Amino acid sequence: MHFSLFLDIFNFIGIFVFAISGAMRGVRAGLDIFGIVVLAVVTAVSGGIVRDVLIGAIPPQSIRDWHGIALAVVAGLLVFFFHRLFERMQYPVLLFDAAGLGLFAVTGTQKALDYGLAPEMAAVLGMISGIGGGIVRDVLTAQVPVVLRGDIYASAALLGAILLLGGDWLQLPAWLSLLLGASCTFVLRTLSIYRHWTLPHPR
Repeated sequence: MHFSLFLDIFNFIGIFVFAISGAMRGVRAGLDIFGIVVLAVVTAVSGGIVRDVLIGAIPPQSIRDWHGIALAVVAGLLVFFFHRLFERMQYPVLLFDAAGLGLFAVTGTQKALDYGLAPEMAAVLGMISGIGGGIVRDVLTAQVPVVLRGDIYASAALLGAILLLGGDWLQLPAWLSLLLGASCTFVLRTLSIYRHWTLPHPR
């Protein structure tokens, strides 16, 4: 499989799971069908739009290509009609969010590298790609963004980005570096949810 196709698949999966997390938050907030779909879309594409603007990929991919937004709309409608099915999963919003976090962290890092950014800044852009949608989702539903509450969130995204860079430095296959980074971000974020791990708070 060509690497660019593999990267696109990762990106579309990230859009889909982030859209589900946004739509589920909309259901819990009591929004109507329009509000749920809007929340699904902005959760799915906000991080990528910020990343693209910062690296000079204008217009952003989510605006240039309609497929991502269409996929987010489909995810939002699925949640609206079948939200009871999604609710049967424990912590559904957080788990889908963790999956999107990992996928966007590595695809964002890789795209920043492709645009010539230094590895350190590419990792920062990858982290921003991962956390941007969650921040917008939380703000629109009147919650303090999870990234500001001491949760292991942005740090998990940064870990995934660093692991992708490490795989690139070790000359691992690119698809393997992407998979490794996304998986480790997802595992760390999920463990922090179930084990209640947080970053230090002031005494």
